[in-house]
Amino acid sequence: MVRAELDKQPSDVRSMFDAVARRYDLTNDVLSLGQDRRWRTQVIDAVAPRAGDLVLDLAAGTGTSSQPFADHGATVVPCDFSLGMLRVGKQARPALPFTAGDGTRLPFADDTFDAVTISFGLRNIVDPGAGLAEMLRVTRPGGRLVVCEFSHPTFAPFRTVYLEYLMKALPAIARAVSSSPDAYVYLAESIRAWPDQQGLADLVAGAGWTGAGGVEWRNLSGGVVALHRATKPEH
Repeated sequence: MVRAELDKQPSDVRSMFDAVARRYDLTNDVLSLGQDRRWRTQVIDAVAPRAGDLVLDLAAGTGTSSQPFADHGATVVPCDFSLGMLRVGKQARPALPFTAGDGTRLPFADDTFDAVTISFGLRNIVDPGAGLAEMLRVTRPGGRLVVCEFSHPTFAPFRTVYLEYLMKALPAIARAVSSSPDAYVYLAESIRAWPDQQGLADLVAGAGWTGAGGVEWRNLSGGVVALHRATKPEH
């Protein structure tokens, strides 16, 4: 089992997600107490897809996060490096063009997408900075990035309760509902070790993304999750 405090071996992370694919969406719904549905809606609002937009949904898993883009009239490409996730997704959503791809070596040409989004997957890329640079490469100038990721609750007493839930209750609940509960020990550790809101904004900016006011973020659920937004410079 790959651990968050050790180097993330892509083959280990891929195998972990292959193992949880069958019940991944159900497990997420239970563990987030249904909040994952609200977070997905906030991602769509932040991307603001328009009819005709070409959107890359990276670390798309089974396509749960991708389908709403298609429902808004955009052409969405769900991309993931877990073949197990892609197989489950293709069975559930056969109309979507699921594509296998590594976040550090995306199989797309430069300046392709109007928008790129990644939800709860950036921290699982072996080199998040390289992943953000790849997202920049495949986005057209002026195109937009939205990163939805677990973050640091802003209210200190709640943060303490949250970390207790994350490290103790989350794995216990996962044992009841997940097809591979040990994977959620890694996921809990990876969340705890992830940078805070400003730290992620600095990482995004360091990869070359910018915006009118710099890289922006908005907290969801008291900072349990943060949405970071940026754009690719025009020149």
